[in-house]
Amino acid sequence: MSSQPHTVLPWTVRRTRLPLLSLRCADCGSESATTGEGRFRVNANGKLLHVWLLVRCTSCDRTSKLAVHERAPVGSLDPAELDGYHANDPELVASRLLDPLLARRNRFALDWAGAWRLDAPAARLDEAWPVRVEVTFEDPVPVRPERLIARGLGLSRNEVRRRIKCDVPLRRSTSAGFTFVVMPED
Repeated sequence: MSSQPHTVLPWTVRRTRLPLLSLRCADCGSESATTGEGRFRVNANGKLLHVWLLVRCTSCDRTSKLAVHERAPVGSLDPAELDGYHANDPELVASRLLDPLLARRNRFALDWAGAWRLDAPAARLDEAWPVRVEVTFEDPVPVRPERLIARGLGLSRNEVRRRIKCDVPLRRSTSAGFTFVVMPED
C-alpha cells in the first residue's frame, strides 16, 4: 500500500452471540429463528444416526430441526464429535451453525445484526500519517468495509470513500481480514 512510515492499529471483529437464522416458520410465517442455548437431537435407527440442530421461532417459539447428519453410519462420525452432539457442546453448535454447507442444505441465511462488535483502540488521527489499520475476523461475520471503517473511525461514508485506500472493495461484504490506510485530510 504505502512505503511511508505510519502508525499501525489492530482492529478485531468479534462475535458477541450466535446470529439469528433467516428461516420461515411453518406455523406463524415469521422469518426469524434462534438456536437458543444450542441443542442437538441425536436419534439412532439401527446402525444409522440422525443428528439435528434444534432452532426456535422468535415469534411463536415453535421448535424446528436443521439436519446436521442424516442416515450417517455410526462409525463414520468421530467419537469426540458424537460426544459433543450428546453434550450439546456450545463450540460445536457455533461451528455447525456457521457452516455454509449446513445453511445451504437447510435453506437458511444468518442474520448478523447486533451479533458482533468491533474491538479497536481509540483512533488518534492526529498522529503520524498515514495511519494503517489491520482488520481481523474471529468468526465469519459479513460486513461491508465502508460501514465498518465509518463506524470505527467516526467518519461519514463519503469521507471514508475519499480518505481510505483499501486492499478490498469498500462496498462489497467481506468476512476475511483486510488492511486499509487512512490518508490525511486534504
